[in-house]
Amino acid sequence: MPHLYVLLLILALSIAFIVFMTARVRLNAFFVLLMAAIGVGLAAGLPASEILTTLKKGFGSLIEAIGIVVIAGTVLGVILEKTGATTRMAAYLLAKAGEKNAALAISLTGFLVGLPIFCDSGFVVLSGLNRSLAGRTRTPMAVMAVSLATGLYAVHCLVPPHPGVSAAAGLIGVDPGRLMLVGTLVAVPGAAIGYAWARFRGRDYPQLPPDPTPETEPVAGTNQLSAGRAFLPIAVPIALIALKAVLVPGSQPPVGGYALVGFVGDPIVALLIGIGLALTLVRNWSGPFVNGLLTEGVDKAGPVLAIVAAGGAFGAVLKATGIGDSLGQVLAPLQLGIFLPFIIASVLKTVQGSSTVAIITTASLVGPLFPELRLDSDWGRLLGTLAMGAGSMMVSHANDAFFWVVTRFSDLEPGVTFRVYSTATLLMGLLTQAIVFGLSLVLR
Repeated sequence: MPHLYVLLLILALSIAFIVFMTARVRLNAFFVLLMAAIGVGLAAGLPASEILTTLKKGFGSLIEAIGIVVIAGTVLGVILEKTGATTRMAAYLLAKAGEKNAALAISLTGFLVGLPIFCDSGFVVLSGLNRSLAGRTRTPMAVMAVSLATGLYAVHCLVPPHPGVSAAAGLIGVDPGRLMLVGTLVAVPGAAIGYAWARFRGRDYPQLPPDPTPETEPVAGTNQLSAGRAFLPIAVPIALIALKAVLVPGSQPPVGGYALVGFVGDPIVALLIGIGLALTLVRNWSGPFVNGLLTEGVDKAGPVLAIVAAGGAFGAVLKATGIGDSLGQVLAPLQLGIFLPFIIASVLKTVQGSSTVAIITTASLVGPLFPELRLDSDWGRLLGTLAMGAGSMMVSHANDAFFWVVTRFSDLEPGVTFRVYSTATLLMGLLTQAIVFGLSLVLR
């Protein structure tokens, strides 16, 4: 086994390689992570056969842990989008909040729609409605765009089935149902400060949409869709997962009537139930159309799962080399505790842009250190994962694809997006980490 500092040098070079290849060369993260894993294994002196075996096990174990959750969540999001349920939810919240509070309504919409839908897809789906509301209510586009973006972004970084936090849960051994519930609660203040900053700073840039755009055309038949039915596919899975967290705590297998609660409250089953409820929103039912919805969801999940699983392979090789133990020897005296996963994720996110890559890499590095960080308990692992999620929020800027989605679909100048949206993500990450730290003082 190489010397301590040689292992740390290998680690530093592997991180630099990942950052350079994903942020500068813009090579697909799947191949970057695989190359990094193989390179680390060879540099650390692992036998070639052991490297391949470890790669396969790491890849497969993460797919086993979160694969179905990610696919089911993606499929649910596609169905809600194509049936017009997302637009109906937005219209309902706007009616309740009033046009004077259009930014609040679109922030709430982003938060709810973002639970099953990736943030970039959710922003694209709702961008037409967002532009229309900005023009109708004469609200600056920067306020509306950043309110929507931060609502989506908060849950993207903290709540399964989104890929980064789901992968971290699989790597560290966190119950995804409990993480989904607690992550949603922790995401609320993060989204709130994002909205508040959008209202405060966005008004300095009074730009409106250049041409008032009509609301996006509803999918055939969705104008008759009730708000209750639109919300149901999201509300029911969350309620089932919450019910399991309350009635079936701990790791012991549930017995008796609680066994059913444990079954339907599992994130896999809960999301499948959500898919079934979402399919009832399809008015013109036909086999090819429904199959098209399901296929599109699976196709969208494929590339995400590939990157996540490659991250699992990278993490497995890091663990096999003993780099995690070496890092622990260096960092343990600093007594950073819950702040270590936050700091590492923050640096990786800011430098290379992808929240998913940042949190997966951090989980691979810091997961083995949880005993030294006093996070080796059910609550400790969960809060450590949320600390990584908080770090993966900050800072979203020009090397993040979502930054450009927000900019281009809102007709904002990049400088405005920097000043309003990027700063909002900094505040979101800091506040979220403060809340996670507060929880760590109470929950052991």
